[in-house]
Amino acid sequence: MSVTVRVPAKVNVQLAVGAARPDGFHDLANVFLAVGLYDEITVTPADELRVTCEGPDAGQVPLDGTNLAARAAIALAERYGRSPGVHIHIAKDIPVAGGMAGGSADGAGALVACDALWETGARRDELLGICAELGSDVPFSLVGGAALGIGRGEQLTPLEVGGTFHWVFAMAGRGLSTPAVFREFDRLGEGTDIPEPVASQELLAALAKGDPDALAAAVSNDLQPAALSLFPELAGTLAAGRAAGALTALVSGSGPTTAFLARDPESAAAVAQALVSSGTCRTVRTSSGPAPGATVATAG
Repeated sequence: MSVTVRVPAKVNVQLAVGAARPDGFHDLANVFLAVGLYDEITVTPADELRVTCEGPDAGQVPLDGTNLAARAAIALAERYGRSPGVHIHIAKDIPVAGGMAGGSADGAGALVACDALWETGARRDELLGICAELGSDVPFSLVGGAALGIGRGEQLTPLEVGGTFHWVFAMAGRGLSTPAVFREFDRLGEGTDIPEPVASQELLAALAKGDPDALAAAVSNDLQPAALSLFPELAGTLAAGRAAGALTALVSGSGPTTAFLARDPESAAAVAQALVSSGTCRTVRTSSGPAPGATVATAG
């Protein structure tokens, strides 16, 4: 028997970041929107835990115990007193190290897949608790749709979305380390008063209405200056997308993927073509959201 779970990427339409806490983390007001770029996680019984991966940039994905999919399998096995012997195969389509929660998606997908394979019967809140232990973005990968994440981003409140939002994502020529971006955020903010992070009511209203113009006016990412400081070339990509007619442009999460909101699929296609022609990025993808969270695709 094997189980395959499909799990989406995310874009942060708002990422408000507070000052560093004593534990090194930052309080966030993180408005997640799941988008239709998916990894597929397939788990099959095996004598020992093993991870394999295929797809774009699969060579950058760790296949040892640091992989969030492996950690998810171990965490669930330990909770239910069983061996984590399973072969986890990751079919990547979410950009690697791109600020779109690809690793977190794999963790959530493996957790749901192992739960189904082992028939543990774990409650939803139990799975979400394991997700939160694995990483700040992992719970949202399980839930999908749209949500406000507070704390480290792991405490989720689902949000209403009144329509479909069309996006273009430009992948950069190299990755960015999320911890490095947060360190740069701290460095840039040293000696200043950093306000408590709060969700934008204008942004939440724009999501609820499904209004792309209102959403474009309200998006924000407090990590963007840090990402641009470490990767200045991203400014050229952002400018190229805006010049091509994107309603707004921003760094996705900690980057280096850049995200462009378009009015409709035709506008998204035009922005994507202009970005390809600009030479400011490696690859370009179009997608839309919201998308469902981790979902069992096949089992048998």
